[in-house]
Amino acid sequence: MTRLLTSKYVYLALRLIIGLLFVYAGALKLSNPEGFAVTINIYGLTTWRMSGVLSYVIPTVEILAGLGLALDVKGGLALVVAQLLGFMAVLLYALHLGLDADCGCFGTPKNTDNAPTGPLVAFLRDAAMLAGCALIHLQRRYAGFRPRSLTRLFRSTD
Repeated sequence: MTRLLTSKYVYLALRLIIGLLFVYAGALKLSNPEGFAVTINIYGLTTWRMSGVLSYVIPTVEILAGLGLALDVKGGLALVVAQLLGFMAVLLYALHLGLDADCGCFGTPKNTDNAPTGPLVAFLRDAAMLAGCALIHLQRRYAGFRPRSLTRLFRSTD
């Protein structure tokens, strides 16, 4: 277990996998914001107008959070965790209502052949990513890996 907590390669791999998944998911949603607005509206938690706004805001924040995590910028992990918790809360709500709706996690399916299997699978996938985020947090705490500030990311190393 100690090796897992102190491995720089595991730290890098987790950050890249989760971060780039967020970038990919956000980009897919931004490629069809109208479809994503319909998906948001299915859950009945917002008005149609708010669903339209969220169809741009959510994927934009996803992309920024994913880039932040992948590049190991302060706040990136917290933003990814906050989004995962929010997504999981909505998915639990859908499960409670018995909705078998597309979660819209990776865009809107083009046809029924590639439609997702429902909120339970999406919830479990988000739970796995949340566990990966917890491991990243533990690695930062016990191995001393420190995310960099955004200003340091763009600072010249001359």
